[in-house]
Amino acid sequence: MKYMIKMKNGIVKVLMLLMVALMTVSCSDDEAPEPTLEVTPINLHGLWKLQELNGAELPEGIYVYIDFNRKGTFALYQNNDSMEPRHITGSFSVEKDPRIGSILRGEYDFQNGKWNNEYVVTDLLESGSMIWTVKGGNEVSKYVRVEEIPSDILDGIR
Repeated sequence: MKYMIKMKNGIVKVLMLLMVALMTVSCSDDEAPEPTLEVTPINLHGLWKLQELNGAELPEGIYVYIDFNRKGTFALYQNNDSMEPRHITGSFSVEKDPRIGSILRGEYDFQNGKWNNEYVVTDLLESGSMIWTVKGGNEVSKYVRVEEIPSDILDGIR
């Protein structure tokens, strides 16, 4: 009888150890979401490249780079809407909307008007990517942080 009680206690202990091991495995850091940053001019500061538009990579030879300055200015280098590469400057702002999140808007220098769209910026990740969704629309852009604009693009603009 004593042997049976000891055996039951041993089985219970083994089962408890197995449960603890399974719980430890299921709570691994692999499932933790990547940390996000608040959308502010300071966290946007730097050079970004448009990597995807509506889930698809840009066609070969098409590019959009935007260089945000923490003081609220930007420089845009792009060839997606003209035959020639363009360098466009202006200012931007970020507004918090409690219902939908951070809204990014911009205005071009030299009285060339406002951006065609306002964007809801989400998933500004510490690893260096962010998602822009046209406010009230369905166009989604993914930008990634880059170190520099290729020299051939800069040469083509000069």
